[in-house]
Amino acid sequence: MGHLSHPPTLRCTAQPNGCSARPISEVPSMANSPFTANAPLPTEQEALDAYSQTITGVVDRIGPAVVQIVVAKTVNGPRGGQLAQGSGSGVIFAPDGYIVTNAHVVDGAQRVVVILADGHDLPGEVIGVDADTDVAVVRITPPAERPLAAAHFGDSDRLRVGQLVVAIGSPAGLQSTVTAGIVSALHRALPGYGGQIIEDIIQTDAPINPGNSGGPLVDARGAIIGLNVAMLQQTQGLSFAIPANTVQWVAAHLLRTGKVQRARLGVAVQPVPLPLSLRRAAHVESASAVEVVQVVAGSPAAQAGIVPGDIILAVEFQEVRTPVDLRRILERLNNGAAVRVRFIRQSQYGPEVREATPRVQVAG
Repeated sequence: MGHLSHPPTLRCTAQPNGCSARPISEVPSMANSPFTANAPLPTEQEALDAYSQTITGVVDRIGPAVVQIVVAKTVNGPRGGQLAQGSGSGVIFAPDGYIVTNAHVVDGAQRVVVILADGHDLPGEVIGVDADTDVAVVRITPPAERPLAAAHFGDSDRLRVGQLVVAIGSPAGLQSTVTAGIVSALHRALPGYGGQIIEDIIQTDAPINPGNSGGPLVDARGAIIGLNVAMLQQTQGLSFAIPANTVQWVAAHLLRTGKVQRARLGVAVQPVPLPLSLRRAAHVESASAVEVVQVVAGSPAAQAGIVPGDIILAVEFQEVRTPVDLRRILERLNNGAAVRVRFIRQSQYGPEVREATPRVQVAG
């Protein structure tokens, strides 16, 4: 057992003549102190600090647009295919009933039910799924008696590390659960749904738990800046979201055709800084480029000899600083177009600047 320590000895502040006491009559009156029982209590708004006011303001703005998505899927069991129920989150981005969520939440669903923030449930229809980015669009028919609340997208390219973010979703079926944190890193590349590497991922310490998938990650203004997707089970405080600009681009394609068609090199990349020595060797001014972390077997990149570890500097004479740069260059190309790729490869003699000319493939 532990032992009780003696209470600390109270000492007065040293004065030239030692400690002095004052008559009670000279002690200042507490009658007008804000800490007395008769003092008026602060209003609820006054009691909230700036951080709390920001969080509550975000929840007030975007909370009504966040939904829970309940699905029924066929899974393999001991007696063959069986219906199993699962759930995730989503956010309404158009008042006519369009919702973005994760592809892994609704892909293969035989039944979709969307539960609104006010508790009303409506049948949902899957408009399209993009496994490469783990983004899907679901549609509901708005109730005739009231319009749907809808959130708006922010610009995820403007995010900064350290920025306040709020995650809203339905972890473990607990609808409208709010967590907060900061952007702890940007431009991550992680394995995603369908086995593909998802690029340009946002890392946050806002807790994202099972059931949060597909819910919005929002900034201090209440704008969607990401779509919550995953957390690393072996760590604490590391969660991830798909950037809003990627979500918008994918959603636009899904709304038009129900699928995403994009020109591919067949690589997954992540941003890397370029040391001054490499910049001089490659005759480039940019302080960053993208490193190849995965090459799909049989892809245009593989056939052109590009391998993991290569650092792509430019495509079609346009500098590639981030995965977004590469995607934007490729998405404008036609099937079979030959593209000039300039990259750095480390050899036994040091870094070498090389070029390859793969022919892109449009898939979707």
